[in-house]
Amino acid sequence: MTVEVAIREYAALGEGPTWDADTQRLIWVDILGSRVHTYEPASGRRTVMATEQHVGAAKPRAGGGGLVLNLRDGVALHGPDGFRWLHREVVPGRRGNDAAVAPDGSLWAGTMRYDEAPGGGALSRITADGTAEVVLDDVAVSNGTGWSPDGRLMYYIDSPTRRIDVFDVGGDQRPVNRRQLAAIEDGAGFPDGLTVDADGSVWVALWDGAAVRRYTPSGELDRVIPLPTRRPTACAFGGPDLTDLYITTARTGLEAPHPMSGSVLVVPGAGKGLAQPAFAG
Repeated sequence: MTVEVAIREYAALGEGPTWDADTQRLIWVDILGSRVHTYEPASGRRTVMATEQHVGAAKPRAGGGGLVLNLRDGVALHGPDGFRWLHREVVPGRRGNDAAVAPDGSLWAGTMRYDEAPGGGALSRITADGTAEVVLDDVAVSNGTGWSPDGRLMYYIDSPTRRIDVFDVGGDQRPVNRRQLAAIEDGAGFPDGLTVDADGSVWVALWDGAAVRRYTPSGELDRVIPLPTRRPTACAFGGPDLTDLYITTARTGLEAPHPMSGSVLVVPGAGKGLAQPAFAG
């Protein structure tokens, strides 16, 4: 597979690529740069929006449009009517990290401490009216979250565990029966962001592993895409047919980063993705 540069950038901590089917654009963030980026592959048009806080994720909203943001101090809405907090919870030393929108339109927002202390983060479910419920506590670095094509399984990564876990999803949307889908061996990096494809396989970016891997629903490793950059952070399918795999990368902490570090990479024709729901709020 050919790895190309989709967006030449010098993001400190590029993260959270999300394809917005309604606008045919890619949304992604630079967490430490406090920036939300968009990119339209058809035209090459790009936008950059500054945020007043570190931003862990940005996802499209249904209805009035705009974005839902997982910020340092909570979850906020941004759109034609301006900015407003949806759920604000200030915890000194903690920030928002990766987030995902569930099939029911709720936002599953992860947090972590800046020092990555064990138990300092959590995964919370935020509904359209701002109701927040902690789903998983005792988390160190809350990262990739995704659902199987039928919505009956949820996949989740707490990066320092080196595990990709899978849950059953009940009728109340609560994940239960946590178990290991796969583990990343020593020396291969840490699992970071993930996406689920139309076959139900899980694609995972490996921080410090210079690769993206695909695992089957049974946990078998069946594909590895080597990357020129050491710190890929997350991946998502995009493009008109959802066949192009976009990969965000980071420069932070590297003494001699690769020239592509901080850019968004793309692997054309890597597979077939799933259309992602917009946040219901």
